[in-house]
Amino acid sequence: MNSFITDFKYLLDKKPNAQAIIKGSKKYSSISGKVSFYNVYSGVLVISELTGMPFDSSKCKGRIFAFHIHNGESCTGNLDDPFATASTHYNPDNCPHPYHKGDMPPLFSTGGRAFSAFLSDRFTIDEIIGKAVIVHSSPDDFTTQPSGNAGEKIACGIIKEL
Repeated sequence: MNSFITDFKYLLDKKPNAQAIIKGSKKYSSISGKVSFYNVYSGVLVISELTGMPFDSSKCKGRIFAFHIHNGESCTGNLDDPFATASTHYNPDNCPHPYHKGDMPPLFSTGGRAFSAFLSDRFTIDEIIGKAVIVHSSPDDFTTQPSGNAGEKIACGIIKEL
């Protein structure tokens, strides 16, 4: 455990191995931020920092957003889906949801900001370079096939090697 904590503190001072700059759709233009990917000895450390997220200050209605890596390599779309070219969840092994390689933990909006950090061995950085990171409007139910009933795509960024 101490080695991971030491690695984490060391990584915070280093440039990530890859990063996606996140921008909201026209409807959610206030969303911006970044998702950083760090190679660590046991997998990939993913750190996301977003601002301008929708939020609800009611005690039992906070905003939770599905968060995935998608197969697409661009963040363009149409009137019905502003990020249609992001395509579907990254799932090279054809696993059922939520076992896609691109399924990630949800984001929680706190006053319009979201921060998360987690460790994953589902993918390597080399596998995901050029793929899209998507924030959806609803929480992932981790059951509905193929995408967890996650709602519309509200923000997107492409993972680039640094």
